[in-house]
Amino acid sequence: MRLHRPALGSLPLVALAAAYLLFATNGTFWRKGFLYLGDHPLHLAGLGLGLFLLLFSLLAALSVRYLVKPMVIALVLVSAVASYYVDSYGILIDREMIANVALTTGAEAGHLLTEGFLVHLALFGLLPAALVALVRVRHRPFWRKVRWNGTAILASLALTLAIALLFYSSYASTFRMHRDMMASLNPVAPVTALVKYAKQLGGERTFVAAPLGTDAVPGPRLAAGGKPVVTVLVIGETARAQQFSLNGYNRPTNPELAERGVVSFTDVSSCGTSTAVSVPCMFSNLTRAGHSDAKARSVENVLDVLGHGGLDVRWIDNDTGAYHVADRVPYAYLPEGADPRFCEGGECRDEILTDRLAAELTSITRDTVIVLHQLGSHGPTYFQRYPASFERFTPACHTAEFADCKREEIVNAYDNTILYTDHVLAQAIDMLAARADLETAMLYVSDHGESLGENGIYLHAMPYMLAPSTQTHVPMIAWFSNGFAHRMGVDAACLANRRGAPLSHDNLFHTLIGLADLRTAVYDARLDAFAPCRAPEAPTQVSDLGTGTR
Repeated sequence: MRLHRPALGSLPLVALAAAYLLFATNGTFWRKGFLYLGDHPLHLAGLGLGLFLLLFSLLAALSVRYLVKPMVIALVLVSAVASYYVDSYGILIDREMIANVALTTGAEAGHLLTEGFLVHLALFGLLPAALVALVRVRHRPFWRKVRWNGTAILASLALTLAIALLFYSSYASTFRMHRDMMASLNPVAPVTALVKYAKQLGGERTFVAAPLGTDAVPGPRLAAGGKPVVTVLVIGETARAQQFSLNGYNRPTNPELAERGVVSFTDVSSCGTSTAVSVPCMFSNLTRAGHSDAKARSVENVLDVLGHGGLDVRWIDNDTGAYHVADRVPYAYLPEGADPRFCEGGECRDEILTDRLAAELTSITRDTVIVLHQLGSHGPTYFQRYPASFERFTPACHTAEFADCKREEIVNAYDNTILYTDHVLAQAIDMLAARADLETAMLYVSDHGESLGENGIYLHAMPYMLAPSTQTHVPMIAWFSNGFAHRMGVDAACLANRRGAPLSHDNLFHTLIGLADLRTAVYDARLDAFAPCRAPEAPTQVSDLGTGTR
């Protein structure tokens, strides 16, 4: 028996598609619309009509034989996927978000493929796509189609222009003040982001990093010799400064660090709101204002400068990679080993880093910098970032479906990840403090923060200009052994007094060079966060900055 397939003209098809895309897959956009324009219902209605006419015009212009159905199906599927994450987590889809998705690990991606997502995709994506596939599209002869479609498009654009002119002042002020509204519009936002990302990939080339800091030589403190100087730099993941009790949070999320004499800097800003942006940026000398992916890959970074100065530099990773920062230094990706003590499902808890650190410290023969890249507090499965013994704040959300948890449960799970990070950092400090044969220091800074439901926003990777401070305000913690502080002339009291100084990822490049006591033309003392608290040259006795003991 032959299946009956309904027939539909190309213009009615794209009109229905435009209406479906605009009104069925844009819950967040319309919620924002009611919030920002709810007092002016006529303006809001005009916006809806104008956007429908614009989308209809665009689809009508492309409604040619063999293209219209695949185009509509693709837009429906893209909008269904985007609408789920925009509506569920309050995120915005831009080029950086697409890059994050493209660069994420399979394990991380699996956490986002929840039952709720699959149901949403089936109802809002696969089902309407199947209906479009079933329809037989009637096309007029070419020149008649040009006349009909052209007339419909011109009329639609004329009416859209009239609406825009009538309500221009209202729309202009609303979109200028609330850029997040248009940034949440499906399918415009995700398609634009995909095009920008594809354009970026199309422009990819083999980068040859220009040398940087090849003139680096040890300063007098480092050149004086003696015990090897070892600095451990811990790059946190998705840790927000507001959740650290060291910074005044009303929960004891840092009980172990509080006993180890660390200095926690309270006003530190990130370079980006995602790992893919922040990690390359923080290691470069470009600063946030001058950073781009192409620029960062076209020149060496601070790890190379440290190497030029004679230091042994190593990168140990438990996250999604080093984003080309560690291309020229020894690199280890720990999840590949799938150590059953720490790993499950392609991901590992961060104690695998301190386990590896213990082994690395046994092979130290010269001045060394070791970078540990955490998985940290990466969501939405916060509950998988810590062992059960660290679930102190309860009840904690145990699913990636935030809609199934109260906000308090989500915050509890996140706070448990910070508690576990506190433990991992304390472990690292204890290992360093126990090595009397080394002069040791630890510096911790997170790549970006996290939204935990404030204003309905979760996770991270919002466009920086729209991002709340929860995504850009990051923790930074320093610990130095007595030997390191003495040899490098670090004044503990001075640092404690400067803990509220405004800092950012821009400071990391120069701070690491300063801590290593290297002399190079690329070093700028004005951007060295610790320069005001270091004695100028010869080592002198300074006040204690932590001993690594309880």
